[in-house]
Amino acid sequence: MSSALSHESSASLSRECLGLVLGFVGMVIFGGTLPATRIAVAAIDPLAVTALRTTIAGLCSLVLLIVLRKKFPPRELWFQLAVASICVVILFPFLMALAVQTVDASHGGVVMGALPIATAFVAVLITHERPKPLFWITSLAGAALVVAFALRQGGGSLTSGDLLLFAAVAASAIGYAFSGRLTASMPGWEVISWALVIALPVTVFTLPSDLGHIALKPWLALLYVALFPQWIGFFAWNAGLAMGGIARVSQMQLLQPFITFALAAIFIGETITPQILLFAAAVVVTVAISTRTRSRPAAAIEG
Repeated sequence: MSSALSHESSASLSRECLGLVLGFVGMVIFGGTLPATRIAVAAIDPLAVTALRTTIAGLCSLVLLIVLRKKFPPRELWFQLAVASICVVILFPFLMALAVQTVDASHGGVVMGALPIATAFVAVLITHERPKPLFWITSLAGAALVVAFALRQGGGSLTSGDLLLFAAVAASAIGYAFSGRLTASMPGWEVISWALVIALPVTVFTLPSDLGHIALKPWLALLYVALFPQWIGFFAWNAGLAMGGIARVSQMQLLQPFITFALAAIFIGETITPQILLFAAAVVVTVAISTRTRSRPAAAIEG
């Protein structure tokens, strides 16, 4: 009996460790989004970047769904999938691509660090959670820090790049919140795959006609954002959440701004100042506190 319990405990621990590893891999993949997008938009129009990355990922998703013989989602889920598709697959990458034309990836990393707060806020609205007062205090503090950082970097005013990043955060938060609801009905990888397939009719008709002038580096950056942050990253991330536990693995997201900083310094040569690190660390603290003080959904509490 003791041996069986020990074996079961060891298997459970190994599963949790693997979940943490997969969560870390997913987080690193997402952390490369801003630097890779900045490389891509240096040679490709933001609309073309969005159309290409979504089409490539969408076609891969379509093939996978066909090979695995997945049926269409139930009709009652179509609206949520459409919202997730519009926000995560179309609006977020397009707004982000526009933004990084005028702001550094490291700057964007600090602003995007508030995404968990924004996602939690939207989730509270659509799931009728009752957060503790500390959740609202830390969420507002995190948002205020991001705005203060943008104002300081912009010489006392918000730049167009900042406004685009804020819009990207809002779109992504809405999309993530609706995607989260959908994972109660289907695996996370199916959610993102169907969201990408839904967007195909739109993105296919917005593809650029001339791509011959694009150099190898922007092409590689485009393929990276298309295949990894847009699609494969969700496979690792969602599997990690399922195996290691949402509460533990989701904390990996707190490291994402610093992964963005490291990749921006390595691949783009951006200078990461102490001010950037200080603001990012402060935002991460508020995210960590707000995550821990968020309550369970009312429906779940009521059983």
